[in-house]
Amino acid sequence: MHEIRPRVITVAPLPPEKCAYALARYSRSPDSISESLEWVRNHDSSKFLDSFYFQYGHASIADLGHVVMCFEGVSELVATEVEDEQLWDGQARSSRYQDFSRSGFVIPPGLEGDSRALYERTAAGLLSEYQMLHGKMVEFLSEKHPRPDEMKVDAYQRNIAARAFDVARYLLFWGIPTGVGQVTSIRTLERQIRRLKSSPYEEARVLAAEIADACTRRPMCGMDESASHDPVAPTLAKYVEPDEHLIASKRDLTLWASQNLPARTMAEPDTVDLLQPSSVAADIAATLLYPVTDRPFRELYEWAAAASAAVRAEVMDVALQSRIRRDDLLSGFRGGLYAFDIIMDIGAYRDLHRHRRCQQFRQAYRWELGFDMPQSLVEAGLQSHFEQAMATARDGFKRLPSPQAEYLMPFAARSRFLFKMDFAEAEYISRLRTGVKGHFSYRSIAWKMKQALDRLEPELGRLINATPPSVEDPLKR
Repeated sequence: MHEIRPRVITVAPLPPEKCAYALARYSRSPDSISESLEWVRNHDSSKFLDSFYFQYGHASIADLGHVVMCFEGVSELVATEVEDEQLWDGQARSSRYQDFSRSGFVIPPGLEGDSRALYERTAAGLLSEYQMLHGKMVEFLSEKHPRPDEMKVDAYQRNIAARAFDVARYLLFWGIPTGVGQVTSIRTLERQIRRLKSSPYEEARVLAAEIADACTRRPMCGMDESASHDPVAPTLAKYVEPDEHLIASKRDLTLWASQNLPARTMAEPDTVDLLQPSSVAADIAATLLYPVTDRPFRELYEWAAAASAAVRAEVMDVALQSRIRRDDLLSGFRGGLYAFDIIMDIGAYRDLHRHRRCQQFRQAYRWELGFDMPQSLVEAGLQSHFEQAMATARDGFKRLPSPQAEYLMPFAARSRFLFKMDFAEAEYISRLRTGVKGHFSYRSIAWKMKQALDRLEPELGRLINATPPSVEDPLKR
């Protein structure tokens, strides 16, 4: 017997599919990684993958290859849909630090004639108001917060401009174009494509087809011209049909809710309403119904908890009746110790949506919950301008067909979102998102999350070192 000494071997970047092939073969043979890499260089990976991945269902092989992919010129609405993956790493362009007044806007597919003209007119008006509002807020904030002597002029101007964008961005809307860069495993990419192909937004469905096509092409290699020019993942991203179960379950649950739920009785709860569900079955039933209704989560949960086991089972059966063997359970069957039902503006959601260690659900974007208005905008005497812009956006939304109308929803508009998580994630969000560098909208939400935990779990709430919104440093970024 000879002594075995552990060692660490780094492997140079490979095309994602070849990387998956090499590591999969490495796990299925006694060969060293160097021998597996040599095998990859001399064999066709598609034959191996077709045998192990497609015939034997070893989908974990797709976790071994990672793809860097960028989406340019997509709407903020579809960018949010793109990012709606739990096992996802990426960044989108920030609306807090960039001027979007000259970016133009995405015209949702399917708009024609008078509807298209109305959309373009309303969108152009919102961008014009956005530009005006930013200029006025720069003037107001410069007067309110003079430059300290020790602060450099350029740093001061950047901070003031960013704070002005924090206010002006409330007039941006879902149709604003943005860019997203992501790094995902091929398995996550496949799931993303299937989900986007099932989207109610045509822009997302078109994008899904483009993602699948991009996997068959050679990547852009940047400065490393010596890098391999093999296609990204021509085999692994091969079978990506729309997620029919996702489509059917939403349709079936919507119909069931309309026919079986009693009339709504509960008034709107607080902006942040925290529950700690004690019944797993009632929690699942309420979560499945949440996205297809306009009801508070508390109302749905209390109804489900009081209902019979047969009724709760019926909700779950309706959700699952379209499921086939290869379909995962819907995300509504996942949960966490704490359920935060949050009414917030879309801009705040755009930021909090990045937190992947929790389960997130949303209801339809709509105007019934009103909109938020920054206090500094009122102080600057710009309230009437802002309210008129909101009225124009709301009028355009009401007159356009669905789902294209949603592209006109400003970041100021409020909607309802459910975030389910454990204590560690609640502590992280509350601590991180209440910092003085953060946007005042999500700072308020994160602080209310901390306060809700204080009331529900005082022994744990005391562990959260959050910063109250009253603590401000407008010149700190």
